[in-house]
Amino acid sequence: RVIIWNTADVILEETSITGEQMSDIYVKGWIAGIEESQKTDVHYRSLDGEGNFNWRYIFPFMYLAAEKVVVVRKKAHFWSLDETEDQVPPRLVIQVWDNDQFSPDDFLGQLELNLNRMPKPTKSSRRCSLQQLPSYGDGGRSSSSVETVSLFEMKRVYGWWPCVAQEAGEEMQLTGKVEMAIELLTKEEAESKPAGKGRDEPNQNPTLDEPNRPATSFRWFTSPFKTLRYIIWRNYKWIIIGIL
Repeated sequence: RVIIWNTADVILEETSITGEQMSDIYVKGWIAGIEESQKTDVHYRSLDGEGNFNWRYIFPFMYLAAEKVVVVRKKAHFWSLDETEDQVPPRLVIQVWDNDQFSPDDFLGQLELNLNRMPKPTKSSRRCSLQQLPSYGDGGRSSSSVETVSLFEMKRVYGWWPCVAQEAGEEMQLTGKVEMAIELLTKEEAESKPAGKGRDEPNQNPTLDEPNRPATSFRWFTSPFKTLRYIIWRNYKWIIIGIL
């Protein structure tokens, strides 16, 4: 189970109709090899890279402790009767996206965690940086220089991790930070502690409240009165008053 609590310092990809830099942030996640992704709702009009979600993912998977791998079973084709079986490292992929209404969404950054050896999270967004990642630095840092933890030993890990983007031939860039809790449960434990995806029922273990987003977080074209108040009036009130 993964709970996406917040994001911070996400790059601002869009320009609003009033010229403000902003992003409509959402977070997507999946277990590598299984590829059935889940995503949060959208935190609209983030003006500072902060996003608030309180959103739960649930990823059931089969794990072989001795081999430290996830077993992935799938059909080669939808008409196939037999399943193929692969064994892959237990990797959690988290991506941050900018939601676009009239064009494809923009990829902002990614975090990939090997759950057996994941970079230790920081306790605050201020301390979260590229230095947590083994692949950062000139020529790459040795993995031994990065403090790591195992979810399979700790069962629950909480904190902040960096999301990055890297163009071919360019240096890795910090494009956002994600606050999340990752919890590992057996099938029996999951059945005894039920929880719904997102904020759906049963919303428990733990209960996730609606995020406390600022009043400026809304879709401008579906909220004309908020658009008038928080965008047009806030930015052009003296011009409007002068005209009147």
